[in-house]
Amino acid sequence: MNFAQKLVDADRASLFLVDNKTQEIYARIFDISQPEQNNLNNENNSQNGNGEISPQLNPAHVYNQDGQKEIHFPIGKGIAGHVALTGESLNITNAYADERFNREIDSLTGYHTQSILCMPIFIRGNIIGVVQMVNKRNGVFTQVDEEAFETFAVYCGLALHHAKLYEKIRRSEQKHKVALEVLAYHSVCNRDEVNKLKKVKVKETIPELDLSYDCDDLIRFVLTVRKNYRKVPYHNWTHGWTVAHAMFVFLRQTSIFQPLEAIALFMASICHDLDHRGKNNQYMKNMSTPLANIYSTSVMEHHHFNQTVTILQQDGHNVLKSLNSSDYKKILSTIRHCILATDLALFFPNKAQLSAIIKEGIFSWDDTKHRNLVQAILMTACDLIATAKPWQVQTETVKVIFEEFYEQGDAERMNGREPIAMMDRMRAHELPQMQVGFMRGICIPCYELLADVIPEAEKLRERSKCNANKWEEMSEEQKRVRNNEVINTELTRKMAEEEEEETALGNGD
Repeated sequence: MNFAQKLVDADRASLFLVDNKTQEIYARIFDISQPEQNNLNNENNSQNGNGEISPQLNPAHVYNQDGQKEIHFPIGKGIAGHVALTGESLNITNAYADERFNREIDSLTGYHTQSILCMPIFIRGNIIGVVQMVNKRNGVFTQVDEEAFETFAVYCGLALHHAKLYEKIRRSEQKHKVALEVLAYHSVCNRDEVNKLKKVKVKETIPELDLSYDCDDLIRFVLTVRKNYRKVPYHNWTHGWTVAHAMFVFLRQTSIFQPLEAIALFMASICHDLDHRGKNNQYMKNMSTPLANIYSTSVMEHHHFNQTVTILQQDGHNVLKSLNSSDYKKILSTIRHCILATDLALFFPNKAQLSAIIKEGIFSWDDTKHRNLVQAILMTACDLIATAKPWQVQTETVKVIFEEFYEQGDAERMNGREPIAMMDRMRAHELPQMQVGFMRGICIPCYELLADVIPEAEKLRERSKCNANKWEEMSEEQKRVRNNEVINTELTRKMAEEEEEETALGNGD
């Protein structure tokens, strides 16, 4: 891009790529005339454009799924959008005289766009991107500039095509490694397990959630899901089943969610930690695992969802086969959304958004975005359900949670990394204090927020708060014991010093 900019003597340059799924074009390279803003690394870069980008950016359109910053806008909007839509090259000598030009940014930034040279990038007859040069430094863009820029666009297309091919190959290799690892560890349920469970009498239909399911498929699906939970201290089948039970209780006690939503929420709950290795996302990234090389954000959650889909694709496991194509896609999309929501890193922005909506008094169950936020918070609430269990269950669960944490901390130490406090076995005495912080900072606010839209969650807030108080009492008691130990140690030391002094005086006499 720098070469092309110099080639046609332009003041600014941009590269946009086409997203055919969303019918948008997006830019990672925008306004390369200012190096400090190249690749969108400057927070204010969205306001230093060429008149093509609206200043009111939706945050959801600023970050892609890999956490990289991008600017998105619809195909057909502005000069670049028009070129992406029509495939027509444009050489505009007076931008303000062209009705397709968006003047909004110029008025905000003080930059004046005069001339624009914009061309599509083709691969095999398809438009994959747009390159754009703004403001010829001397005069306007000429026919010679157009010809030179067209040649650049061809080579740019080849480079982008090769880059995409390389990325596909790289991701395929990493997926292959993960697949081999999973296959080596897991297998589907066997016939004996299926026959044994078939002998258990269950209700033939559940009127509230009539899925018209095949009983054998359902049995195989559940048993294979169980088999695909690893035998780790906490994130195992027991946890998956506990979360699913919590979700089931919510669904039975309320009539908020539509049947397809309810099915998706329950399936997401029982599958939400499939193939969990007892290590968190940060560990996966730090160790550069194959999974972390495939997914740069919500590493394990993406894997849990993909494992869910893999099981559904196994012969005799598709419990959703009776659904039409539209409903099937809708359920899978909701399952994906719900499983990804169990990443606690996403809880905080979800909580902030839903809290703001409720505070403004505009929450509506008819708003899809609002329903999605409630689904996400509900998934977190069920995932943390152990904090609202009776005290004995809570304490026993915390023991296995921290045992898994300590195993990760041990592994980190073996790899030369210092674990954080909650993963550090040598700081086990701080467990009560850590629980207080976790429950008051995450669990209780989660249940409080959920209770604002689902009143049935109020009892969970009360139970969680009660447990937090007990942890706080334990923490305070530990502090008192430690303080007494310090005082006793100090008294013993002083008494010993006084005895030594008296002995020394006696010897002197």
